[in-house]
Amino acid sequence: MSKKNIAIAMGGYSSEFEISLKSGNVVAESLDKNKYNIYHYHILKNNWKCVLPNGEHVLIDKSTFGFTFGNETIIPHVVFNTIHGTPGEDGYLAAYLEILNIPQTSTGFYQAALSFNKRDCLSVLKNFGVHCATSFYINKGDAIDPEIIIAKVGLPCFVKPNRAGSSFGISKINTTEALLPAIENAFKEDTEIIIESALVGTEVSIGVYESPEGLNVLNPTEIVSENEFFDYEAKYLGKSQEITPARISASETKNVKNEALKIYKILNMKGVTRSEFIIQNGIPYFIETNTTPGLSKESIIPKQTADAGISLQDFFGMLIENALAKK
Repeated sequence: MSKKNIAIAMGGYSSEFEISLKSGNVVAESLDKNKYNIYHYHILKNNWKCVLPNGEHVLIDKSTFGFTFGNETIIPHVVFNTIHGTPGEDGYLAAYLEILNIPQTSTGFYQAALSFNKRDCLSVLKNFGVHCATSFYINKGDAIDPEIIIAKVGLPCFVKPNRAGSSFGISKINTTEALLPAIENAFKEDTEIIIESALVGTEVSIGVYESPEGLNVLNPTEIVSENEFFDYEAKYLGKSQEITPARISASETKNVKNEALKIYKILNMKGVTRSEFIIQNGIPYFIETNTTPGLSKESIIPKQTADAGISLQDFFGMLIENALAKK
C-alpha cells in the first residue's frame, strides 16, 4: 500500500501562531513514518510554505494546496489541522479544503466558525439547556455604560475577545473602574467582546473525539491556576497545575462527561474537540469549545490520551484515518 501524503497545517494569522507551530511539530514527530509522508505546512500571513527537512522551503500553490520540488509535485491526501485561531480554527481552512476535496482532521467549516464565535456558540447552546455564565455583549464603537454592564454580570467578571484563543486579551476584573481598561485590552484582539460573570467552582477541560467505534469522552483535566484565572502564563509557562483525572466526585465526572458529549453532538462536531467547564454547586457550566485544541507537549489533550492509555501515534493516526474514511 502506498504511503499517504499528510500536510500538517500549522501557524496561522493570530497571536497563537507560535503555539500552533509547537502543536504541529508534536504531530509530525508522533506520526508513523512507515505509513505517512509528512510535510510541514506553515500557513502564515505573508506566505504559505512547506518547510523541508533540510530547512529549505517551497511556496504552496493555493489552487491545489500542493507544492513542486524538483520534478515532483506533492498534493496532500489529508490535512492535519493544528492551526489555533484564524484561518484554521474559525472555518476558513476547512471551507477552502472542502472546495478542493481534500479531507482534514478537524470539524467542518460551519461548526468551526460557530464554535470559534463564543457569543454565537453560547446563544445556540443555551437554547438546548446547556448551563452558561450570565453574559453581556459589546461591539467596537458601541456606547459603553459600565454601571449597566456590572448590574447584569456582577463582580468579579471576565472581559474576553469574542474570537481569540490562548487567553489573549482576557482580563478578570474586580471593580467597576477596571472595566474600561479591560475592554480596551480585549479590543486589541477582536472588534467583538463578551463580558461574563465569574463562576465559582472547579475548572475542568475535557476532550471528545470520534473513533471508528463511535464517540469517546476522555477523563476531565482539573485546572488549578497560580494566577487569577487560566491565562497565557498558566497555560504555557508553568503557572498552573493540570491534574488528570480531575479531583471531582464520580457524579460530577459523569455529569461533565455527559455535557461534553451532548455539546459535541448538538454542534455536530468531527475530529477532536476540547471543551471547558466550571463546575459550580455540582453543575457543569459551559465556557467554550475548541475545535483545534493544543497538541504541544504542554497541552491537555495529549495528557488525557496518555491517561486513557492511547499513544499519540495511535491517536493522531486514527484522526487521519477517520478523515480519509469520511471522504
